Amino acid sequence: MGISSDEEDEISESEIDDYSETPYLLLQSGKYKVKVNGMLRCPFCSGKKKQDYKYKELIAHASGVSKGSASRSALQKANHLALAKFLENELAGYAEPVSRPPVPQLNESEPKPGDVFVFPWMGIVINPLKESDDKDVLLDSAYWLNRLSRFKPVEVNAFWVEQDSIVGVIATFDSDWGGFASATELEKEFENEGCSKKEWTERSEDSESKAYGWCARAEDYNSAGPIGQYLSDVGKLRTVSDISQENEQDRNIVLDKLSNIIALTNEDLSKVQYSYNKTAMSLQKVLEEKKNLHEAYADETKKMQQMSLQNIQRILAEKERLSDELDFKMRKLQSWAKDLDKKEALTELERQKLDEDKKKSDAMNKSLQLASREQKKADESVLRLVEEHKRQKEEALNTILHLEKQLDTKQTLEMEIQELKGKLQVMKHLGDDDDEAVKEKMKEMNDELEEKKAELEGVEQMNSALMTKERQSNDEIQAARKKLIVGLTGLLGAQTDIGVKRMGELDEKPFLNVCKRRYSADEATVEAATLCSTWQENLSKPSWHPFKLEGTGDNAKEVVDEEDEQLKKLKGEWGVEVHNTVKTALEEMNEYNGSGRYTTPELWNFKEGRKATLKEVITFISNDIKSLKRKRT
Repeated sequence: MGISSDEEDEISESEIDDYSETPYLLLQSGKYKVKVNGMLRCPFCSGKKKQDYKYKELIAHASGVSKGSASRSALQKANHLALAKFLENELAGYAEPVSRPPVPQLNESEPKPGDVFVFPWMGIVINPLKESDDKDVLLDSAYWLNRLSRFKPVEVNAFWVEQDSIVGVIATFDSDWGGFASATELEKEFENEGCSKKEWTERSEDSESKAYGWCARAEDYNSAGPIGQYLSDVGKLRTVSDISQENEQDRNIVLDKLSNIIALTNEDLSKVQYSYNKTAMSLQKVLEEKKNLHEAYADETKKMQQMSLQNIQRILAEKERLSDELDFKMRKLQSWAKDLDKKEALTELERQKLDEDKKKSDAMNKSLQLASREQKKADESVLRLVEEHKRQKEEALNTILHLEKQLDTKQTLEMEIQELKGKLQVMKHLGDDDDEAVKEKMKEMNDELEEKKAELEGVEQMNSALMTKERQSNDEIQAARKKLIVGLTGLLGAQTDIGVKRMGELDEKPFLNVCKRRYSADEATVEAATLCSTWQENLSKPSWHPFKLEGTGDNAKEVVDEEDEQLKKLKGEWGVEVHNTVKTALEEMNEYNGSGRYTTPELWNFKEGRKATLKEVITFISNDIKSLKRKRT
């Protein structure tokens, strides 16, 4: 700039004119370019969005900044004051001619611009009083306002001139050129009728008594009597050229004020544009960060799915191994049973021992078979649990799989304990109490059995801790669902695949469809809304409970009673579609809030007609944000 930043702090408002000389000289020398490629630019606002100006716009901008508010620095005001002077002195040829409102053209019969008129424009009517005239009527301003209405006067005043026995009327017109045209029109009409001012002054005493009229001029203004007195009190003398110059000055003042307002408005617009660009850049940055977070989430989800698949495969392989080991042990027990059968030829005591061993072997076999069935049931339960958690609780997958692993370990330990107990029982029956090797083996097996029991207790404690952690995870998931419901309520609905549905709330569409078939278009909407509101109120009544129990024991559940009188009546009057809508709302309300009987919000997959998982909701929101970003870019 023409003034250094150190000097700017020392410039006061009163010194702006002095300091504007430096940038003015730099503009004259060409260091600061105002004309660029045939266009006019402000060299002190190069960072603004608007660069090219017309001459009128640029001088308005420079004048507006130089006279700007206190928020403008003295340096800015000095620079723009120099620019305004430069435009006026050096580039005045670039100014566009200012259009002026047309001034009425004056022909030869109209007054010349040099004639002196009374302003605001006024017309004078002189009416000599005849014997037949009613003096009071002629002195009534309303009479003359009506008589001269075709000339559109804004005010009429009537006076009695005693010495001449005449009624003098002064009609006041608008102060614009339209009022001037009306006044001259009045004068022309009386002139055409031979009743102008000239005829009035030249008339003889025996002339016909009639009205005379003309425009009020300086001669009338300076005359004696009530007419001259009134003109001098309310008017002033002006020529047409004087009035034209005054109007032009007023227009120039208005133009200057408007130019300053435009400059300040342009400046405010530039500030708003800068703020908008800044906000847009900030929003773009937020969207990019959101995209990065989504990509990181997708990568993490993919890793979790791969780990889940690997854990399932490992669990299935472990199950297969345990099944093979169980089959091997069962075959081994069957072989022992056959060996016992071959020893029936022994003594009665030995036979009794063999029978007892056989019974124990059969009991062990049944126990192992029972354990095998329980193992299969547990495996099926584990697989179902894995599938359920894979669909709804991916974030808790590692915890659940760990729990399943500990459960299998517990079952394995229980089986090993049962096996060791069986071996001990067999050795007690088959072995010799005096055999030291057998005793030592039994002691080792007892020690191993105690270790397995201790290990089983540790696994059970770990299982208990994992179950507690799983319950905490479930609580966190439910809290997350509630927060999503609160945040998405009103934003997502039935028009999207994923949204918030109020469980137990009636769908108005079936009611509207059936009402359209029975009523006119206008009546159908009102009737459908009334019918839907009535049945929604019925649903919320605790006294109406159209349900019945089906099944027994643990399998018993409540279902809608199709034989309920109100439901049967509804089906008969309004059809199956409305009946099914009410039935669905009853089932939802009974499931989600059977005691309170009011609607409950729930995350819903409208495309598949079921409760939405957290994964589906998060995926949908992420895709929605992506589509929004594509639309904006």
